[in-house]
Amino acid sequence: MEYYHVSRKQGILKVIITICMLGVGFGTMIVSYLKLGGQEEKPTNTIQGMRTNYQITNSVETEEKEETTIQEKIEQINHAVVGISKIKNTESTIFLADGAEELGLGTGIMISEKGYLLTNAHVAGEKYSSCYVTFDLGNRYKAEVIWTDTSLDLAILKINGGQFTSAKLGDSEAIKVAQEVYAIGNPIGYEFQKTVTKGIISAIDRTIKFTENEQEIYMSNLIQTDATINPGNSGGPLINEQGEVIGINTIKITSAEGIGFAVPINIIKPILEKLERTGQFEEASLGIFAFDKNVLPYLEEELEFQNGIYVESIIGGSAAEKAGILKKDVITQIDDQPINKMCDLREYIFEKNPGDEVKIKLLRRNIEKEIVVTLEKKK
Repeated sequence: MEYYHVSRKQGILKVIITICMLGVGFGTMIVSYLKLGGQEEKPTNTIQGMRTNYQITNSVETEEKEETTIQEKIEQINHAVVGISKIKNTESTIFLADGAEELGLGTGIMISEKGYLLTNAHVAGEKYSSCYVTFDLGNRYKAEVIWTDTSLDLAILKINGGQFTSAKLGDSEAIKVAQEVYAIGNPIGYEFQKTVTKGIISAIDRTIKFTENEQEIYMSNLIQTDATINPGNSGGPLINEQGEVIGINTIKITSAEGIGFAVPINIIKPILEKLERTGQFEEASLGIFAFDKNVLPYLEEELEFQNGIYVESIIGGSAAEKAGILKKDVITQIDDQPINKMCDLREYIFEKNPGDEVKIKLLRRNIEKEIVVTLEKKK
């Protein structure tokens, strides 16, 4: 009887302990429930909400960062944009009709820390002539024209002494129609220096025909843009969204709104490379002027060819004439490299030196010929 009594007491004690433990468990659950506001799924939703908010915030921050980056790059390249004048101490043109043209004002871009800058030939003038270059802080230097090409409307000037902020050159062969671009320049004088206009690349490899000094002139392989370009913008850079120079603004069709042109930057790279390496550039010359295929609609003659460039004229006594190249020949290759644009031929010749030999393949009345030409120094 005593044993039964003890066992019964122990059984009752176990039941009491179990009830207490269950009570503590339920109490803990109730407290947790109340702390979470009575919503069991709240923790999961809260985490998801935090992730969503983070993604939205991060996206906004990324967009702002990209916009800031573009602005910073434009601000940085602005330090390499300069004003160019043929007349010393010329600062104002706003009250002078056709001031940019009469005073020889234009824009240039520093392309080397060593003092080389690029602009238009019609802004800089003849080789060995002088220009006055003004920087954003008002510093003014005298510069010498060391190279010029009127058919490209490009010129390179040299400022002696000092280290200069230079722009980064992009790849004009990599550009695409409809990509955003920015034009920078001094539209009507120094009062509006470093004006930035935004647009897109409207077309590439454009050819334009105009009359200058009573002569018909063709400019080919141009970049067409709708970024606003005014007369004083001549020689200023056309840049991409990476802040790289892809062209030099050159001319505007005054009879149409929103049409401007730039010379692709790649054409100048072989010249700059030689200047940086040797400090001089002796230009090799083939002695021809040729048209791209897309110029054919401008010509009166009925011409048909699939590849190559059409030789329109040959300089008397030139390397081409001595080698036997004739007018109306179609050049298809140079040193086994296909040639379909005049700028490709120019760029290749710029890499050569006077005295170098080049092998040219051409079509003459649909018969293929191969001619070896010894390049001469351009006079």
